[in-house]
Amino acid sequence: MERVRVELGERGYDILIGAGLRRRVGDTLREVLTPSRGAIITDETVARLYAHEVAHSLQEAGVEAATVAIPPGEEAKNLAQAAKLYAALVAAGLDRQSVVVALGGGVVGDLAGFVAATYMRGIPYVQVPTTLLAAVDSSVGGKVAVDLPEGKNLVGAFYQPRLVLIDPEVLASLPPRELRAGLAEVVKHGVILDADFFAYLEAHVDDLLVREAGVMATVIRRCCELKARVVSADERDEGLRTILNYGHTFAHALETVTGYQRFRHGEAVALGMVAASLLAEEMGKVGPEVTRRQVALLRRLGLEVRLPAEFRKEELLASFFRDKKTLGGRLRFVLPVRLGEVEVVTEPGEDLIGRALERARRV
Repeated sequence: MERVRVELGERGYDILIGAGLRRRVGDTLREVLTPSRGAIITDETVARLYAHEVAHSLQEAGVEAATVAIPPGEEAKNLAQAAKLYAALVAAGLDRQSVVVALGGGVVGDLAGFVAATYMRGIPYVQVPTTLLAAVDSSVGGKVAVDLPEGKNLVGAFYQPRLVLIDPEVLASLPPRELRAGLAEVVKHGVILDADFFAYLEAHVDDLLVREAGVMATVIRRCCELKARVVSADERDEGLRTILNYGHTFAHALETVTGYQRFRHGEAVALGMVAASLLAEEMGKVGPEVTRRQVALLRRLGLEVRLPAEFRKEELLASFFRDKKTLGGRLRFVLPVRLGEVEVVTEPGEDLIGRALERARRV
């Protein structure tokens, strides 16, 4: 088992990575918490696959846990669903010494974390991600939220988990589309923080697509190390952590204008990274080779990189201004300056954004 530490003082926690961890959640959790009751929040798809194993491990460790399943998909990450979960926690008798186990992908982790952060003013929770995207990104860092019709993650909090338990074995059950969506976030980590890691991904595309165990373990560990380093330095997204939003300004706009129905989050991030790199080109920050390598790698991983023609600049701009990454009415974008390094740019200008979007339609 491998261990990555998120250093946040008294809010610090371990990310544990190991085969079969889903069957040892109870004993592992007992090392940092002493609850007698809990709730496994999951979705209907993951519940059928793994909830019984996690519930059994909790029972063996003396934790009586109810399993509560939400519908799958981003459309379930809303305040109405949160209200149903609050009622389920009350019915299960959870108090402030109880624990929530978030078993699922990014939607489950965000929603279950938000519910844990706000139920009885905050109870402990543990992340057990079951998708690659959640394992390498959303389960780490304590950003919890729900969506509003006006935008993604507009209601939320910073609330750190007590543990993150990653079992790479569960990736075997991921549909290919979900695997590809997670790989987009993996690529993002290379672009923003580690050029050598980006090159590693270029050299191991075939291994990634067949989920070769050693390569997947390396990728998960490195992404967790990189994100832990950023979160430890900037827990509340006041500076450095903003770089983790590379591609996300464009991505959140695409998700919002399509009602969270058309794209998986990682698919939107792939499109957003290409658009952001093209914007950096338009601003003279990078040469075309930086964009070319991203486009080539994302395509080899099976991700779409060409912005569909129907998305117009005006529609996306309107969504940008509603995004929480916009401050004081000023647009902010994370843009590459070279592979492995990015910077935050404020108000690049609508004409430059328009040119980047137009080029993104022809990649």
